[in-house]
Amino acid sequence: MERQILKVLLACLIVAACKGPSSPGTSSPPESQEEDTVSPRNRGITSANAYNDLFLDSMAVEKFIQQKQLDSHMANRLRSFYNTRNYEFAWLDSKGPTEQASAFQSLYSYSKDTGSSKAIDIRLDGLKAEDSLVITANNPEMTHLELQLTVRLVAYFRKRGGSVEQIEHMVPAQRYEVMRLADSMLKTNDHLFPAVAPMKAPLKAYIGYVRDGGWDTLPRVGKGYRKGQSSPNIRLVKKRLAITGELADEDSSAVFDDTLEMAVNTFRNHHGYTENGVLNDTITRELNVSAQARLQQLLINMERMKWMPEADKGKLILVNIPAFKLHVVEGSRKLFDIDIIVGKEGHSTTMFSGWLSQVVFSPYWNIPRSIIRKEILPAMNRRPGYLASKHMEIVGHQNGLPVIRQLPGPHNALGRVKFLFPNSYNIYFHDTPEKSLFNHDIRTYSHGCIRLKDPMRMAQFVLENSPEWTTEKITAAMDSGKQTYVAVKHPVPVIITYFTAWAEGDTLHIAPDVYDHDIPFRNKLFL
Repeated sequence: MERQILKVLLACLIVAACKGPSSPGTSSPPESQEEDTVSPRNRGITSANAYNDLFLDSMAVEKFIQQKQLDSHMANRLRSFYNTRNYEFAWLDSKGPTEQASAFQSLYSYSKDTGSSKAIDIRLDGLKAEDSLVITANNPEMTHLELQLTVRLVAYFRKRGGSVEQIEHMVPAQRYEVMRLADSMLKTNDHLFPAVAPMKAPLKAYIGYVRDGGWDTLPRVGKGYRKGQSSPNIRLVKKRLAITGELADEDSSAVFDDTLEMAVNTFRNHHGYTENGVLNDTITRELNVSAQARLQQLLINMERMKWMPEADKGKLILVNIPAFKLHVVEGSRKLFDIDIIVGKEGHSTTMFSGWLSQVVFSPYWNIPRSIIRKEILPAMNRRPGYLASKHMEIVGHQNGLPVIRQLPGPHNALGRVKFLFPNSYNIYFHDTPEKSLFNHDIRTYSHGCIRLKDPMRMAQFVLENSPEWTTEKITAAMDSGKQTYVAVKHPVPVIITYFTAWAEGDTLHIAPDVYDHDIPFRNKLFL
């Protein structure tokens, strides 16, 4: 299997790779020829090696083509797409929408395409909201949704001049041995797919680590080691860090010296931890992740990066959940970063895209019904004065529950400002009075919304085209205690992503898989 590369948004942050042409360096035929070409059916894909666990009846595709009266080009693209997958589902599996379905939904929303019904997105959102779901291949409604999404995919890439090969290999079709998949990534043509080039160096390095046997497992370090301490285990740590290059030269001494402290801090930085010079059990666990597991992690994230939009000259707010970072960019230039807090377990922050269109100063917090039911009502029953102590008030009743909001002010959970980008998940950016939480490396504390460490910087950025909103006026509005809505003159796109590995310059960054999204992806992608 070869991989084809889709352009990506930000070379300093992310690199994308997808299946390429059958022979590296061979360009695809002109689109006019491609449009009438139907790929042969790949019967090598079976239930034993398939990426997905559902398969279509080929006659269901033909019936859909007839019912929708698809033109011959679209009909052939649909047939060809499913031939390459041996009629394996692309967008739904037995548990619900696939990660690729959500990624494409986000990309499509960002593009502001209007050629496909919103009913598709409403149906997808409904499926994703269900706690327990079982989908079968003989469900006509699900088959219809699957095929609608593929028509949308074809239309999306045809509009942008995408090749047939690109369309047919956006979604993995089968599982592979990791080294075979990794080797094929290295063979992609840099001229055809320039976005893959920055990731080839770390990818090649990890292929080498795997072929050389990886590294030995380090023992637990208990309370940890700091500069000046000695232990036979320190020799093993130095050997491990020398393999992956954080330590320039292997040192056989058992002393935790200045050079090792620098190497430990480099490793900590590249894995999302504060540079405090400490080698503890957390860092040892990171060091003990096998070379093969890291190689798989790179390939998983390359698959995700296929769905990033092409960079343009406009502004963009890009959130990477596992990195706990918000990046503001303009074209390929990074403007600034903001540390963030994301959803805790059970309240995971969702991956999607939207457009930041409103700023709300001194906001009320209109408390979600789920929080009222699970947290506030029990607290009210325990303590009659609970609402007053939290600066909350009841403003009505709905479907048997009180409607409660928290007053603007220093105690408000949203802080002094929030930023709205309308979406079906009711997620937005906001300030927080709990500033100490930003001192933690792992910042999963919210109910799903995204808290900003520097909301003032964000307000200045989104209102920079409104000269009347000076820093002084923004500060006054934040502190006024009076809720004020301000429209953003030029709404800014927001993309919320989930990358646990990415390249930035010559550095490979690794982030914790805070929601365990890599695990099902790994199980589906590799033999």
